Amino acid sequence: MGTRRSKAMSESRCEKVKQIFPTDTNHHHTLFGGVLMSNIDEISAISAMKHANSKVVTASMDSVDFLKSIKTGDIIVFEAKVTYVGTSSMEIGVQIIIEDPLNNERQLAALSFLTFVAIDDDGNTVEVPKVYPESDTEKWFHETAEKRVKRRKERRKESQETVEFLSNQLNIR
Repeated sequence: MGTRRSKAMSESRCEKVKQIFPTDTNHHHTLFGGVLMSNIDEISAISAMKHANSKVVTASMDSVDFLKSIKTGDIIVFEAKVTYVGTSSMEIGVQIIIEDPLNNERQLAALSFLTFVAIDDDGNTVEVPKVYPESDTEKWFHETAEKRVKRRKERRKESQETVEFLSNQLNIR
C-alpha cells in the first residue's frame, strides 16, 4: 500500500454567487433558511468531489450559524473548501458573505460546516487525499477542526441513542 497523497485546501475551493430575489425570502424579506441550506449543501458537495475525485454523500450538517440577516436584493457569495479529512470523510467549511459591489464591502452573514463521505459506484467508502492548509485562515480552520470532529462524533452517538429509544417506543424496526 502506497503513501496517501495530499492536496492543498485551495484545490477544493468553490465559489457560488447569488442575488436574493423576493421568491427566496419570507414575509420578513429575509432569506429562507431552507434556501440557504440547499445552496450550502450544493456548493459543499462540489468542493468535496473536487477534493476526493469521486462521488460523495452528505453525512451531516453541523449547523448553520446565521450571523447577519440576508435580505431581498443582497448579493451573497458562498465560499466552500475542504478544511479537514479523515480516511473517507471530509469536513467542508462554508462561509456565506454578503457582498456590496457598489461600495466594495463584504460582511460575513453565515457559517456552516458539513461532513461528506467519498464513495465508489457501489456505495462503498473510498479513501480521500489528506489536506493541508496554506494561508493563515486555512490554518485556523484546519487546527480547530479536531474539536468540531469530536463534537460531531458525540452528537452522532446521541442521535443514534435517540433513534434507538424512539424505535423501541414506537415499535419501529
